[in-house]
Amino acid sequence: MNTEIAKTSISSNSAPMSSVVLIADAFQQSGIQQFERLGCKVFLDPTLKERSLVEAIAQYKPEILIVRSTKVSADMMDAANSLSMIIRAGAGYDTIDIKAASARGISVANCPGKNSIAVAELAWGLILSCDRRIPDQTKDLRDGIWDKKKYSIASGLYGRTLGVVGLGGIGAEVVNRAKAFGMRIAVWSRSMTVEKAEVLGAIFCSTLNELAEKSDVVSVHVASTAETEHIIDSTFFDSMKDGAIFINTSRGQVVDEKALSQAVHRKNIRAGLDVYEDEPSSGASVFSGEVISHEGVYGTHHVGASTDQAQEAIAEEAVHILSTFIREGAVLNCVNLAVEPTVDALLAVRHKNLPGVLAHVFQILSQSGINVEEMENTLYEGEFAACARIQLSGIPAMADIDSIKQNKNILSVMMTMQ
Repeated sequence: MNTEIAKTSISSNSAPMSSVVLIADAFQQSGIQQFERLGCKVFLDPTLKERSLVEAIAQYKPEILIVRSTKVSADMMDAANSLSMIIRAGAGYDTIDIKAASARGISVANCPGKNSIAVAELAWGLILSCDRRIPDQTKDLRDGIWDKKKYSIASGLYGRTLGVVGLGGIGAEVVNRAKAFGMRIAVWSRSMTVEKAEVLGAIFCSTLNELAEKSDVVSVHVASTAETEHIIDSTFFDSMKDGAIFINTSRGQVVDEKALSQAVHRKNIRAGLDVYEDEPSSGASVFSGEVISHEGVYGTHHVGASTDQAQEAIAEEAVHILSTFIREGAVLNCVNLAVEPTVDALLAVRHKNLPGVLAHVFQILSQSGINVEEMENTLYEGEFAACARIQLSGIPAMADIDSIKQNKNILSVMMTMQ
């Protein structure tokens, strides 16, 4: 491990608490300075990966870990029990073991939508590269080759159809730019409807294969999940037009690269890729991805979000997440909350706002083996009384309800089956 870890620390009497923040990737200096103003002790080392990151977590015992592309495993989470939140400085969080974090009560937050324009800009750079073979032309010129006849052959984009897979923030920005190129637009996403497509001025596609059939250019913008793994497969490529363009700036796992390689050979598909199935996790490494070796495939180094504008916006969002967590205990953009916790009953307890009242309620529930899944305690004006809405994993017996009511500071108890 690099023991000469770059670090900055500052204390502030005005901060509500001092948190240790470990940043295991490159991060904007403006964001680091704002962390320091919050009273945080910040440790920064963009080289931390795998074993060295485990050692750094054990050494510095951070409450908050911030990463970009660095993978975060269960071993890293176990290196120190201080870790309470992981911030992904970007949108996708497939590099973080979400199940392990949830099992350990570690919140995972992301910064969605802050890199949409940057990724959309790169997607269009790849589209233009595929259509006009700009990388090949540049290489030939550098090698002293002038071949105007060869490179004068191009289809052009005006009036052709762009198919967009996934209509989140990035997909929407790609659509906006397609209109400036005078392209027709076809769209598919799990939440897309005919009405939503009409608002976009786009053609609604009910299936991915329908979109492939209609499109001259396809650009993919979906998150990497178990449901989207290889969602772009051989059937999709078989449905694409000969000589069409395929762009992926989302995640490598979304595309079956073997099927793409075959389509490049069989159907003269040109591809622009910023992401790959087995791309390195470190900033500098050896990469031998087969798909990028084919003629007609143009690649970049997973740099879609890597503009100063995008990184400043992401840093600001990370600061917002951290400051809210420190001051309010709330986690913005938390991606690993239970969507629908298992709840059997709702207990509404009106009570005097005094110490030990809710402890009395929880003790009785605990003795009956009933777990509190979620709770919200709302104060009334003057702060003399409150109402606790308690979601329970079981159904209390009437004897338990009676025991709760025996506390003189309990005003009323109402139970509702869920």
